[in-house]
Amino acid sequence: MAVQLKQALSVGTYIISQRFKGRKRFPLVLMLEPLFRCNLACSGCGKIQHPTDILARNLTPEECFKAVEECGAPVVSIPGGEPLLHPQIDEIVKGLVERKKFVYLCTNAILLEKSLHKFEPSPYFCFSVHLDGLREHHDKCVDRPGVFDKAIAGIKAAKAKGFRVTTNTTVFEGTDPKEMHEFFDFLETLGTDGMMISPGYSYEWAPDQENFLKREQTKALFQKILTPWKLGQKKWNFNHNPLFLDFLVGDKDYECTPWGSPSYSVLGWQKPCYLLNEGHYKTFDELMEKTEWENYGQASGNPKCADCMVHCGYEPSAAVDALNPANMGRALGSVIGA
Repeated sequence: MAVQLKQALSVGTYIISQRFKGRKRFPLVLMLEPLFRCNLACSGCGKIQHPTDILARNLTPEECFKAVEECGAPVVSIPGGEPLLHPQIDEIVKGLVERKKFVYLCTNAILLEKSLHKFEPSPYFCFSVHLDGLREHHDKCVDRPGVFDKAIAGIKAAKAKGFRVTTNTTVFEGTDPKEMHEFFDFLETLGTDGMMISPGYSYEWAPDQENFLKREQTKALFQKILTPWKLGQKKWNFNHNPLFLDFLVGDKDYECTPWGSPSYSVLGWQKPCYLLNEGHYKTFDELMEKTEWENYGQASGNPKCADCMVHCGYEPSAAVDALNPANMGRALGSVIGA
């Protein structure tokens, strides 16, 4: 089972409650970035390109809890930077779990094994380990040899201690589908709790702007990557609503819902999403009320959004669509493993 039944029920109930309240826009996943510092310098990421004074800053646990309560989303993703560098990350996670939020701590896993003593296993908590492929490919992506082996050691240690562990993989132009198949097969041997995949999208500050996928490239590549799974030849354990995977291969057509995954960091609430560098608001209400949402997404004609198919913009769209009676059976497959 990839998506937990507890989480699926909680998110589904939340969506229904928001609809009953007449809300057109509401968050599903808060992307809580407690710092931008990292112990890697991946060419496809723009986070560490911030000025030194910003890289030195941390959100306090209290600031994190205030943002979570202000937003109200049932799921909290903690990316970075590298969250395990935060001196109070254990306090932050503990407080979120106590609030019964489903927490995904996103990590490159360099510090994972030595940090496990800070945390307690919980159905509300999961480590999400960044792995872009097998050893040679992943170490090339993160520009440092040995990171893949550290990540695998961390995954095995976390699973041995009873933690939930998923992986997250970003797919770039030039990815070999057969290598992805081998990679997915390998991940299955680790007994992880699901795999997450998403096409890369060009951060404006990312050093490497050459390997991001265009929209039609994304569909063609993911068709090749996911064909064995779509045909039932492979039972890869994806931690996704299958409707989102249908979208990636072009079987579904969704509009972006950037309000579904708002981002909060040391700079405030980022508008409109974490991929675009267009400024910040001080409060969540300002983000929701002042952002001109119609100016974003493919239908808007905004050239910055034309090729984006990233999970933060479209997985919320798929989650809402999953409550359509015609889609419930397929969406349920991600919970019961069908």
